[in-house]
Amino acid sequence: MLKNKFYAKFLIMVGAALFLSACANTNDEAMTEAPVEAQPAPAPAPMEPVQTGPAPGSQEELDQIMGGMDGSTVYFAFDRYDVDASARNILQAQANWMKSNNKSIVVEGHCDERGTREYNIALGDRRANAVKNYLVAMGVSASRIRTVSYGKERPIGTNNDRNRRGYTRVN
Repeated sequence: MLKNKFYAKFLIMVGAALFLSACANTNDEAMTEAPVEAQPAPAPAPMEPVQTGPAPGSQEELDQIMGGMDGSTVYFAFDRYDVDASARNILQAQANWMKSNNKSIVVEGHCDERGTREYNIALGDRRANAVKNYLVAMGVSASRIRTVSYGKERPIGTNNDRNRRGYTRVN
């Protein structure tokens, strides 16, 4: 019986040792270092403003300000290249836009299908230059305006009135 008591005490001590050793912290670093305080999360970077409209100085902005593609276009009478009253209003608005945007433009001169190719190229050139000269008279630098004539080569459709035009395009 003495032997059984001995074994019983021995087993109790071994069990207690195992129990206590299971609860012990074996991480030496945790015992020697101070607890690390949680760092606050970095503040999120400010968001870039979301652009909802056309890019400043773009063709889309010019068209939007001018009321669509027709706002970037002046129309001419048959076989004419003089700037009439409705064209002057459009060109004044274009000149104001150009003064506030440092962009270069191309003024395209177009004609309807009547007449020879050579005649229409020359007439388209006179129309483009009439638009350029008006913009220059409104204070736009001539070095920012380039002209090109397409004559009758780039019609919008079969409507002759719409094909006789000067179109301002942001370069």
